[in-house]
Amino acid sequence: MNEESVLYTVFLIFTGGAVAATLALYARQSVLIAYIALGLLAGPHALGLISDPSMIDDIATVGIIFLLFLLGLNLEPDELIKLLREATVVTILSSITFGLCGFVIAMCFDFNPIDSAVIAAAMMFSSTIIGLKLLPTSALHHQRMGEIIISILLLQDIIAVTVLLLVEGLGTQDSPALKVAGMLILLPVISISAYFTSKYVLSYLFQKFDQINEYIFLLTVGWCMGLAELAHLAGLSHEVGAFIAGVTLAANPIARYIAESLKPLRDFFLVMFFFGLGAGFDIAKVPQVLLPASILAITMIFLKPFIFNLLLRREKEKKKIAGEIGVRLGQISEFSLLVAVVALSAGVITERASLLVQTATIITFVLSSFWIVRSYPTPIATDDRLRRD
Repeated sequence: MNEESVLYTVFLIFTGGAVAATLALYARQSVLIAYIALGLLAGPHALGLISDPSMIDDIATVGIIFLLFLLGLNLEPDELIKLLREATVVTILSSITFGLCGFVIAMCFDFNPIDSAVIAAAMMFSSTIIGLKLLPTSALHHQRMGEIIISILLLQDIIAVTVLLLVEGLGTQDSPALKVAGMLILLPVISISAYFTSKYVLSYLFQKFDQINEYIFLLTVGWCMGLAELAHLAGLSHEVGAFIAGVTLAANPIARYIAESLKPLRDFFLVMFFFGLGAGFDIAKVPQVLLPASILAITMIFLKPFIFNLLLRREKEKKKIAGEIGVRLGQISEFSLLVAVVALSAGVITERASLLVQTATIITFVLSSFWIVRSYPTPIATDDRLRRD
């Protein structure tokens, strides 16, 4: 086996990723599946081309940091307020429904109450990446459907960050309730401080040096990573800090430019994240959870479109729009994977519960992508008419 190095790892991920992504696109699947499959194949549980995925996991963490930063950055108050009531009602009611369903299924397969509660929380979210990546490259982003999808996903992401916060607090050995309470106190303190720093310091620097693109890039990345590290030192998490960094920049006029310029960097590290996820996934243990994971995945694939459709119709959305939004949000989320991994590393849930969430999520990624690209306009639609829509 080749001696592992950063250069070798990057070569394996991106050269192998390019080949795997090409095959996935021809198969009309999400490229996320390709990255996970490549990691699974190259990882220590298969070919062993990479025997220690811990280095990839560290780099992948940066990808999640940038993802949350950009999600926060896109949380434009004016856009969200327009659909706040509708999106809030739909998100809260759907999240409760999916969570209860996940909890019941987990309990039926003899998972303990804590495992079942975390599994339930993981079921509440839909994939931001699949939801947005499979939107067609047209004006849909700025039309009613795109606005609703983005609003629901953003609210789900806020809930996901809260769940991550609670999971990390519960993972504390000494006085977890005290730890959670401390986090809830520190969160607004850091958020308010970041808001005023962004408003009065960053805005001034952006305006003064707006012609120097590399400085804007450097200041933005420094702000993201700086708040991520500050949150970590304060006992929160890097991910929560990055989300705060994005939200506090969202009202800045330069926010859209920053979001667009950082997308390639985000995608670079997301490839790392999903590769690392696959590399750490022990497929030999999947038979232990295959039946409950399959039932959970299939239930969510059909339940989520039905519930979203029902709730959106209740909010007076057109039948066609409500139905399509439901299908586009009909999978489990990459945040669910993150919740499972964080909860396992914090000692909150068992390995079996984490494996269940990961397996069910990957199954829904495949089935949901298959459904969407064969039914609705996407950049990789099987029908040329859908691709042009």
